[in-house]
Amino acid sequence: MVRTASAAGLGTGKLVHGTGRRIRRATSAEGAGESGLAKLIELHALNSFGDMLITIALASTIFFSVPTGQARGRVALYLLITMAPFALLAPVIGPLLDRLPHGRRAAMAMSMLARAVLAWTMAGVIAGGGIALYPEALGVLVASKAYGVVRSVVVPRLLPHRLSLVKANSRVTLAGLLATGVAAAVGGLLHLIGPGWPLRGAFLVFVVGTLMAFHLPHTVDSAKGEQRAVLHAEVSTEVPGGGSHLIHHKPPKVKASLRTVGPSVVLALRAMAGMKWLVGFLVFFLAFLLRTDPIGGLRPTLALGLVALAAGTGNALGSVLGSWLRTRGPEATVTAMLLLATCVTAAAALWYGVVTVVLVAGVSGMAASLGKLALDALIQRDVPEAVRTSAFARSETLMQLSWVGGGGIGIVLPLNGVLGLSIAASVVGLVLLWTARSLLRLGLRRHPTAPRVA
Repeated sequence: MVRTASAAGLGTGKLVHGTGRRIRRATSAEGAGESGLAKLIELHALNSFGDMLITIALASTIFFSVPTGQARGRVALYLLITMAPFALLAPVIGPLLDRLPHGRRAAMAMSMLARAVLAWTMAGVIAGGGIALYPEALGVLVASKAYGVVRSVVVPRLLPHRLSLVKANSRVTLAGLLATGVAAAVGGLLHLIGPGWPLRGAFLVFVVGTLMAFHLPHTVDSAKGEQRAVLHAEVSTEVPGGGSHLIHHKPPKVKASLRTVGPSVVLALRAMAGMKWLVGFLVFFLAFLLRTDPIGGLRPTLALGLVALAAGTGNALGSVLGSWLRTRGPEATVTAMLLLATCVTAAAALWYGVVTVVLVAGVSGMAASLGKLALDALIQRDVPEAVRTSAFARSETLMQLSWVGGGGIGIVLPLNGVLGLSIAASVVGLVLLWTARSLLRLGLRRHPTAPRVA
């Protein structure tokens, strides 16, 4: 028995060690190990793992533990108490982090540490599902989104010479998706022990993540050559002899916009906002719809599992395709993804059934993933390095707010599949028309407009 146990332990050790070496070899390929990108990939995988454990704990308490009618009210309360304050805080996160260019590693570590503390605190109150859980969930949400903003602006600082920004972002995203899949299985097993155990697991994950954040290269904290993007419309004045020049003094107050990052980036931001809105809508609308009216006579858990699997597969497929995406013509790519998402959503509304609902979940996930990589390519192409990190921060904030808006609409609509998907198709269809009109005006620009900086 001793020899058998020893052999089993040795075999397990070799398996873990071999798996670790293969993971490290994959994350360090094409110069990612030398530049430090590999460390960020591993940190993001850990971040996604911990976030998924918290999601499982909250979903099991707020969504699955009560009847559908009560669950809808509790999720609506969750959105009201967490998402509404976040909608007010989100526009502040990007500019605030812009002012901390020399503390990005510390900011990422603090976001991890905050979630570790909150996860441990929630583990003690989650069984009751009381109102005290919601402010803590808001803190987790804000910390998670703050990490996402910093991560977006850190990737260009760790970019290897042999990788484009699109490929680097697709690697980071794919690592997070794979970690999420593993965390879903681990979280399910921990939940069998008790509702607080996924949160205790998240506590350990985020503690490790806090330490890993400080092992990122020092270039992450470098702000050399960086400036802040100005999110206001251009202000120009006529000069003698014709032409115009930009006013260098403080411009008058104008309607806030992202136009100074260039028309191509604005086009992609608009399209991505529409796709993020659709993803947020589908997450909440289908979650409740399939509990009360499962498609094709399937059991609710099976129907939800199929949709979740399709969405995850679509996200992963978009990330893989992004590795092969050429940086030429990203405007057409993001518009094509919006067109695809609109057509599939309209088809699901017209022919509502198992196949179309699963298809719309998968396609929307793939379109949002690939579209985000195209947006990253446009920011890299059209926005000078001096303001690129600021542009990434603000675009990430807009994406999160769009997701929140879609989720809110998905909560309040009646649980009718044809009606809900028809409304979703109409919304993204309007965004598609607006985007296509801008694309026709713009054309496939070869010479980007330089943004104004401050």
